[in-house]
Amino acid sequence: MRIARFSLPDTASDAGAVRFGVVEGEPDRPETMVIAELDGHPFTPNPQTTGRAWPLDDVRLLAPVLPSKIAAIGRNYAEHARELGNEVPDVPITFLKPSTSVIGPNETIAYPEISKDVHHEAELAVVIGRLCRQVPLDRAKDVILGYTCANDVTARDLQQTEKQWGRAKGFDTFCPLGPWIETEIDPADLSVTCTVNDELKQAGRTSQMIRDVAALVAHVSEAMTLLPGDVILTGTPSGVGPLHVGDTVSVTIENIGTLTNRVVSRD
Repeated sequence: MRIARFSLPDTASDAGAVRFGVVEGEPDRPETMVIAELDGHPFTPNPQTTGRAWPLDDVRLLAPVLPSKIAAIGRNYAEHARELGNEVPDVPITFLKPSTSVIGPNETIAYPEISKDVHHEAELAVVIGRLCRQVPLDRAKDVILGYTCANDVTARDLQQTEKQWGRAKGFDTFCPLGPWIETEIDPADLSVTCTVNDELKQAGRTSQMIRDVAALVAHVSEAMTLLPGDVILTGTPSGVGPLHVGDTVSVTIENIGTLTNRVVSRD
């Protein structure tokens, strides 16, 4: 099931209201795509539709969740660690991105004036489906609602200068998520790619992660309570590189979809 968050079209009696919905149809045939409105949010067991539906092109897709926090994992692909001159860490490197960094598909990434080296980082994002803490490995799948695409946008020069990663990865718009949450996939071996202006920059597979999804859920939840809608970013494959004002960057994950954003100058 593909679950999206969207604003209702002008044709709806409550136009502009934000709802969750189930996306149906074939992504490679856009004319078949529709979104069926959910009655409430997707974190309840067996959510039901309201009977209202619209062509996907008639609605505006938003970030699929508004997490209370984004827990991100650094250097979880060996080749990415090496390309930046780092060792593979003995334990997962964990940092937080603020909720204010989240944007949705087709929204713009704002390039901050204080950075001269902003990078893309394509990642599989895990969306938590229930309140949990200290999750054992064999129960990780029970607390996951599904998966979406993410771009862990990073001001690389600030990251290297400041050592702490909070500002470098925490700017407004530095966490694009979307286009929807896929609830019925196995995350063990999915293709993860990133293109900039249609040129391939990153290409990896989740099977190359040093620590898998279950290990990351267990690790993060050992320290902090996770709430429904919270997101765990699982690390990026090699090939990270610069973005510039005017670029269009797309993250594609096998069996999920494509997340596209344009880079603009921050006012």
